[in-house]
Amino acid sequence: MAVPGDPRSAGAAGARFFCTAGRGLEPFLMREVRARLAATQVEYISGKVFFTTCSDLNMLKKLKSAERLFLLIKKQFPLTVSSRSKGKIFNEIQRLVNDDPESWLNAITIWKNLLQLDAEKEKVSQRDANPLKRKTEENGTIVAKILKAEQIHEIQENRECLLEKQIEKETLEQGDFITERERFQAQSQNNVAKAIDAHDQNALTFRVSCRCSGAVAQTCTAQEVGRIIGIALKKQFGWKADLRTPNVEIFIHLNDVYSVVGIPVLRVPLASRAYIKTAGLRSTIAWAMASLAEIKFRNITLICSCVCLLYSAQNLAGAFLLDPMCGLGTILLEAAKEWPDVYYVGADVSDSQLQGASDNLKAAGLKDKIELLKVSVIELPLPSESVNTIISDIPFGKKFKLGKDIKSILQEMERVLHIGGTIVLLLSEDHDRCLKGCEDGSIPLTSKGSHTEKKPGLEKCLTPKENAGPSESVSPSSEASNQERFDRMPPFGSLVPVERYKVSLGKTGAFIYKYKKSHSCAR
Repeated sequence: MAVPGDPRSAGAAGARFFCTAGRGLEPFLMREVRARLAATQVEYISGKVFFTTCSDLNMLKKLKSAERLFLLIKKQFPLTVSSRSKGKIFNEIQRLVNDDPESWLNAITIWKNLLQLDAEKEKVSQRDANPLKRKTEENGTIVAKILKAEQIHEIQENRECLLEKQIEKETLEQGDFITERERFQAQSQNNVAKAIDAHDQNALTFRVSCRCSGAVAQTCTAQEVGRIIGIALKKQFGWKADLRTPNVEIFIHLNDVYSVVGIPVLRVPLASRAYIKTAGLRSTIAWAMASLAEIKFRNITLICSCVCLLYSAQNLAGAFLLDPMCGLGTILLEAAKEWPDVYYVGADVSDSQLQGASDNLKAAGLKDKIELLKVSVIELPLPSESVNTIISDIPFGKKFKLGKDIKSILQEMERVLHIGGTIVLLLSEDHDRCLKGCEDGSIPLTSKGSHTEKKPGLEKCLTPKENAGPSESVSPSSEASNQERFDRMPPFGSLVPVERYKVSLGKTGAFIYKYKKSHSCAR
């Protein structure tokens, strides 16, 4: 039973897509597709977000919290595998293709149109970005017409010879500036053209990628499922299997909750940022943290003694965002790409990390947008209440040691944060337990830095109710009730907890915390 809103309803209503997402990032992706793509019919299951949109491929490529993008062929209830023979299971798997071939053909048509339109826009973009070649061709045409009209054959031959040499020279010079990314885009366009031609000639080549879990995985392997689907596609449509360089890839995920079939729209995952030279924190996590920080354009006054600069509201237009433990600068990169009208500062005590961050900024073309400082997070050379936003990935202790507790770090961040400002932190499960008061040295510090007794409700204050992810069925009254509970929570110093999300970093779990500063700290 296919769900409504699949690709066959494409057109004015839009096409149906889904994106994979890291566990815990589904709420961020749901918000993003609504805001960026004006998506409708937004829903999620663990690790995937489904939506309908009329956006073109250029807009879809801008999604930041998604891992991969797929065009949905069908989503239906899971296969029934209990107490059944393997032959019957294989027959039911084949029905994913045979019961509704129209959905497959419609999806292929939408996929082809997406890539074709994108390829055409890319050609126009490359032509517009290559004025030298176009100008040379135009000049050559004009000269040829003049010489032909005057019928000066000898001069014409000489000038044509010179022109050929000039064009050859300019072409070689221009070739030196072609980047690896442009070569990759050109190759991708060739692949798109081949795929479109192959589809028109009913000679589409394909490859099946399959994931199985739960009862299905206990009955048959992913390789068996892929082989069954491949045989069905060849019989139904006459497509040819090609495991190395297929025109299209078919993705299938079978588990105890759902059966999903789709087409990867892009060969390169959305999470693989072309502008990041050396990967640090996962880019999707970094962007999600930045999206929580309420980065806004505003005028500020800042005195930074470390770099000996004085900024005023007249010569610095933008909020001041700080990452006091920036590492390779991934959070700063993601934020600066999305919100450019902000003054960004990254700090770290590690020379190697700062060098890596500097290389990343240079590769991303953001060297002039982000200032890097070698300073300690517990001794920030900034005036109190001078920073609008702080976003930071607190080291988990596996590669860089923090010490026994993180209270002094939070206290210094609290000091430099402006009243009404926001702190967004990525904390390990150990940090989370520390804040809950489960380990030594976990008693929170007051704004003056002295230890206080653990008060009733303090644990709740430090760890507000976890956001399990938005749901289409959540009522406004329920959301208002949750907000009221947040508002009633006592503050940690001047930091009031707002949101908390549990996210996955592969084998490691983590938490994204968001705090707001409610009042000035006494120092």
